[in-house]
Amino acid sequence: MNPKVDFYFDKAKQWPEEYEQLRTIVLDCGLEEELKWGCPCYTFEKANIVLIHGFKEYCALLFFKGALLKDTKGILIQQTKSVQSARQIRFTNVKEIAKLKPSLKAYIYEAIEVEKAGLKVELKKDLEPIPEEFQKALHKNAKLKTAFKALTPGRQRAYILFFSAAKQSTTREARIEKSTPQILKGKGLND
Repeated sequence: MNPKVDFYFDKAKQWPEEYEQLRTIVLDCGLEEELKWGCPCYTFEKANIVLIHGFKEYCALLFFKGALLKDTKGILIQQTKSVQSARQIRFTNVKEIAKLKPSLKAYIYEAIEVEKAGLKVELKKDLEPIPEEFQKALHKNAKLKTAFKALTPGRQRAYILFFSAAKQSTTREARIEKSTPQILKGKGLND
């Protein structure tokens, strides 16, 4: 156990028993415990394997390369259609975790083997088309185009999804205008 991670579990108002049980299971598999993205993250030789996180309706183990796991129990969930690599196993109570304990360990060990083998999820490029309004903005503003291309693919994608989610062209334009200074600073949508 990493004392730096204790605060996450100590402050938990929702899912404290579930977190405790998940933490014990994951640490039993010999992974290193770290704090990343404000959540307990478990690594093997510095590579991210699994993360514990919670939401209103459930808490979950998130496997970073879950798409590569066999999922023999059919328990891995793709959070949204735009998530390509990660998969979750969701829980709403301690009994579910206890019942799945042997399977959870098997999935964790499989995830470690995936990492040892150096397997990578083949990410699809350009999943979402760039909205016409943003294409125009990039064409008009060379600095914006350069700054956008310098962003990581994940940050680019987040902006494209954010702009595309607006139903009306005026809303897309407003979002683009509001986000432009952030992009020019080299920052992601949520940075």
